[in-house]
Amino acid sequence: MNIVFSFFPVLLFLMFLFLLDSFKLVRVKTLILCLLWGGVCTFACYFLNNLMAKWLAFDFIPLYAAPVIEELLKALIIFYLISKKKIGFMIDAAIYGFAIGAGFSLVENIYYMFNISHEYNMLIWIIRGFGTAIMHGGCTSLIAVLFIRGVSRTENKLLASLPGLILAFLLHSGFNHFLANPPLQTLLIVVFLPILFALIFRFSNAMLQQWLEIEFNSEVEIMNMIKKGEFRSTKAGRYLLSIKDKFAPETIVDMYCYIGLYLELSIKAKSNLMLKENGFKIIVEDDIQSKLKELDQLRKQIGIVGEFALAPLIRMNYRNLWKLNSLKYDHI
Repeated sequence: MNIVFSFFPVLLFLMFLFLLDSFKLVRVKTLILCLLWGGVCTFACYFLNNLMAKWLAFDFIPLYAAPVIEELLKALIIFYLISKKKIGFMIDAAIYGFAIGAGFSLVENIYYMFNISHEYNMLIWIIRGFGTAIMHGGCTSLIAVLFIRGVSRTENKLLASLPGLILAFLLHSGFNHFLANPPLQTLLIVVFLPILFALIFRFSNAMLQQWLEIEFNSEVEIMNMIKKGEFRSTKAGRYLLSIKDKFAPETIVDMYCYIGLYLELSIKAKSNLMLKENGFKIIVEDDIQSKLKELDQLRKQIGIVGEFALAPLIRMNYRNLWKLNSLKYDHI
């Protein structure tokens, strides 16, 4: 029974979150990587906490030092995935974050089970499985959600990461302080965390739907105008004409090509999302990789000044970079 209460609650919660991902943003390989990273963090934290025990007071470590170290280490892979544009929205951020915390808690519970299980009664294992384990997943999930929200608004990744890290530390430290008795803390986590995730997923789904509908319709309309040779009559075309005297003719040509290719790839990425949401298999095109390389080459040719001039039409913010990057993995 110890195994049931120690392992299954957090795994079932992770499966519940995974099934809520209607857009299929989460990749199973990345999810497994996050689980494994969480387990690795357990060993690293065990070593660091024991090292700190030589210099810090015993009570200080679980209340303050351990929450900081554990949340920072768990969050490292979130920072990596976001730097590689492998997380796009709060939905996949929340699931990857919870997977890290789940991996951490599973290894931690295995350690306790084989080393000090004789000191624990069944209530302790229930608290560890439903309380501590889900707390670990929830804290890392909040870091990921607030971080992806932050990088969508600012390019300063340090500034974007601070709210999540601070909130996770406060929640983790507060849990270790036992501000309420352990069974009550566990009950609060079991009741309120699913509600919080449901709200996050609902908000993120609405935002994703709006992003798809507004941008997709606009991009398809402009793409049709380009194919008909009527691009100049669009607002984008008129804007490009207004800046043509400020750049060399070959750069203007590259800008036209860049806009056309970007729109094609952007529409393809959004189409894949909509196909996956509705349970259809995506259409694999053999030339996607070469088109992505061509887009990158055109981006280099127009230069930073040219890209800045095109910012009113195409701004390579985090979400747009993630969108293009998703095409690489859709076609692997």
